[in-house]
Amino acid sequence: MPADPADEAVELTSELIALDTTNGADTAAPGRERVAAEYVAAKLADAGYAPTYVESGAPGKGNVVARLEGADPGRGALLVHGHLDVVPADPAQWSVHPFSGEVRDGYVWGRGAVDMKGMVAMALATARRFKMDGVVPPRDLVFAFVADEEAGGFAGARWLVDHRPDLFEGATEAIGEVGGFSVTLAGGVRAYLVETAEKGAMWLRLKVSGTAGHGSMVNDDNAIATLAAAVARLQAHRFPVVLTDPVRDFLAGVAEITGVPFDPDDPEAAVARLGHLSRMIGATLRDTANVTRFEAGYKANVVPSVARATVDGRMLPGREAAFEAELAEVLGPEVEREWDTLPPVATTFDGALVDAMAAAIAAEDPGAPLLPYMLSGATDAKSFARLRIRHFGFAPLRLPPDLDFTALFHGVDERVPVDALRFGTRVLDRLLRTS
Repeated sequence: MPADPADEAVELTSELIALDTTNGADTAAPGRERVAAEYVAAKLADAGYAPTYVESGAPGKGNVVARLEGADPGRGALLVHGHLDVVPADPAQWSVHPFSGEVRDGYVWGRGAVDMKGMVAMALATARRFKMDGVVPPRDLVFAFVADEEAGGFAGARWLVDHRPDLFEGATEAIGEVGGFSVTLAGGVRAYLVETAEKGAMWLRLKVSGTAGHGSMVNDDNAIATLAAAVARLQAHRFPVVLTDPVRDFLAGVAEITGVPFDPDDPEAAVARLGHLSRMIGATLRDTANVTRFEAGYKANVVPSVARATVDGRMLPGREAAFEAELAEVLGPEVEREWDTLPPVATTFDGALVDAMAAAIAAEDPGAPLLPYMLSGATDAKSFARLRIRHFGFAPLRLPPDLDFTALFHGVDERVPVDALRFGTRVLDRLLRTS
């Protein structure tokens, strides 16, 4: 083991990326997470832990949980979690092979570098160092490395919460992905975002039935045409702007830091000034619904009887019923709808854990403030919320000002700066020693 856990975090990130844990569209296929889960379990065991390895009914969906006892067993435990699966990547589109884990030009490259094997590596390196050095944290730490997050966590965090809640006994707070990273605001001021809320998710399966027939004949009941028109209406539709408390707090914080006033009656103007960040923050001003798959037909001269599409819907807290009603109106009665949902989650930006995050960041980057924000996507926080665990997105990284970080999530040439991993490991070490 390297003398510095920050160096080990870089090595672990590279090695984890090289383990192909793609979670693809075929949810019935065996999972690929087992190889990474066994890797993590072996690293934990080598440091002296007795990790629990468990799979759901889905083969290959490996999960690993380990606990480090703290000084005060009466305090609520802190859960540190990360997922082992990644979304697919086409090597032909990348500058490097997406499963190489190549370290080049000051970055670790590959699928999962930011989503989220970098955080997994930082947590694993810190957990190993604590155990090997005999560190006793203020309270119990529960380290969870889980499967299936990219498909909703139903064979990962959700399954563990429903079937093995004992592994998280006493946990009251958690930290996970998509927060803790730096953004450079107007005037060159660097701030760190902490996720305190997430939009809900609704994955819709749309279906239209029509009349099958020969492609050369007149057909006024074409399933493809009907569904395509419905999807086009949905693409053109704009859901109403709703300024929620987490987004209001974020924009007010940016205004305070930059000195540029924020008009609550025109939040879109404030978001437009955020540069690269506007893509993600803008999605938290309203509900969204994007078609992600369209399937129909089997031969050039046959009009099929069925057309199907998949829509990724995300709704703001409190908008669940309104979102569903608006979708039905836009799509129309001809479109059948089935869906899976994950609810919005939110917490307040206060408390001892938030103070400890701020202190840990300040020790490594003096004067840099923290800002709460709402995530437009979804994480395993939704599953752990079922255990009433208060969750924050905090995977600390100090990033170059010109790096379009949010574009790297599920993007081509995903990569994470080596220095950011080292920084994040030092911050995480301080946080877990003091929180």
